[in-house]
Amino acid sequence: MNPRLVAASLVLNVFLIGALAGGAGWLIGKSNPGYSLESAGGRLPSADRKAFRQALREVRRESRDVILDGQAARRDAANLLQQPTLDSAALAAALERARNADVTIRMRLEQRIVEFAASSSPEDRQLLADALLRRAGRPVKKSP
Repeated sequence: MNPRLVAASLVLNVFLIGALAGGAGWLIGKSNPGYSLESAGGRLPSADRKAFRQALREVRRESRDVILDGQAARRDAANLLQQPTLDSAALAAALERARNADVTIRMRLEQRIVEFAASSSPEDRQLLADALLRRAGRPVKKSP
């Protein structure tokens, strides 16, 4: 058999197996969504869901510099880890920069969620509360 044909067949088979495994993983992830406050927005009624997602997009857009700084800090940390001699102080500083960026973004997102909840219906707030309870590992009580 032609060696090029064998190599092409092998590459195609690896690609197909990867695509099937990735698709299966994606489907499994869709059937078991996370229970964060952000993911809880997906359970809101259509108009509220749109407003919720728009509010979170605005936070991310306004926080672009902080997000980019956090990404740069993670790249710096990865580069430091790859060096033959580890500079522990520089690595700790890079990780601290990344952590501070993450905390800043989380605080901004949570504040926007608070603002959204303050103007929401009790039903919408219950959906958000359910997400927090699931995240905390507590069962959600069904209302009568």
